[in-house]
Amino acid sequence: MNLKHIFSKKDKSGKPKSKTREWVDAIVFAVVAATIIRGLLFSAYAIPSGSMEGSLLTGDYLFVSKFSYGARMPFTPISVPFTEPEVWGMKTYWSGLKLPYMRLPGLSSPKKGDVVVFNKPEEIDRPIDARTTLIKRCQAAPGDKLQIIASHVYINGQPAPEAPRQQLDYIITTDGTELNNKMLEDLHIDILGQSENQYQLMIPNEHLAEFKAFSNIKSVVPNVAAPGQYDNTVFPHNSKFKWNVDNFGPLVMPKRGMTIPLNDSTLTLYRTAIENYEGNKVTTGDNNILVNGKKADTYTFKMNYYWMMGDNRHNSLDSRFWGYVPEDHIIGKAMITWLSLDSTKTFVSKIRWDRVLRGIK
Repeated sequence: MNLKHIFSKKDKSGKPKSKTREWVDAIVFAVVAATIIRGLLFSAYAIPSGSMEGSLLTGDYLFVSKFSYGARMPFTPISVPFTEPEVWGMKTYWSGLKLPYMRLPGLSSPKKGDVVVFNKPEEIDRPIDARTTLIKRCQAAPGDKLQIIASHVYINGQPAPEAPRQQLDYIITTDGTELNNKMLEDLHIDILGQSENQYQLMIPNEHLAEFKAFSNIKSVVPNVAAPGQYDNTVFPHNSKFKWNVDNFGPLVMPKRGMTIPLNDSTLTLYRTAIENYEGNKVTTGDNNILVNGKKADTYTFKMNYYWMMGDNRHNSLDSRFWGYVPEDHIIGKAMITWLSLDSTKTFVSKIRWDRVLRGIK
């Protein structure tokens, strides 16, 4: 497209354009350019909750790269541009026309350790691109075997690297001396509870050793659930698998082309993917499993799946609660914090200057 024609002062007949026509042309060009940039290259997102603290803070504004994994084409192409899926309780899209999943070539696929933006899988009553947008860290890739032991993630039997600013809930016992509030603020430690000489604190990994070194700290114990303590809010929500947020798995991530046997156990673990994400109908009865009305002893996955978790492990609704993230739900890779605002502060002090234009790790 030749830009000089767009901004020419004359129309095709050679007559001068009116001021109104010039403004319309400029607005159309701006909308088209913004749509291309937002749809194919970058989008801006805000962090509304604390599930990624302390890596990302509530009030951070991010640039998310769509070309890193390849831009995903819209599922619902008829929508109001530059709006959320719902505004004031009204839909801003029309679900009467739906397109199949397509993605442009990208630089790579999501990798373990990437901070990824994606649509929430469990909202199956909405089109995929109209579901809630979440941001978490990728912990497991397709084909990986994931296990969580005492809150630590293991991939294929090896400890997974932890994010520097990942944080966990601890029970602290002191010698009776109160903790210094300024010290807690400097170390980005949050108080969750307190009784006499005991505290429940959320402590970032990077400050844990420094905190333990204070003379009035007698013990620091991770506040984790016991192995075998069943939590029915945790995936797959079945007492056959006595898993909880701190002790989970082992579980293998589905991978495109991977074939699994179908039985009671595998169906419990993978039925959500087979039905909700890959569009099949599964029925059981008379000791048979039927997929789309046909008896099936095995199933071969059509897509890749990922495991996403928040760095704020005890304050994150993530894959531990709703399972795998299908590849068609992935939007892009979080790259830069371009602005960060602290809602508890006022005026210029609201801006966290040390987080402006900071790369995301």
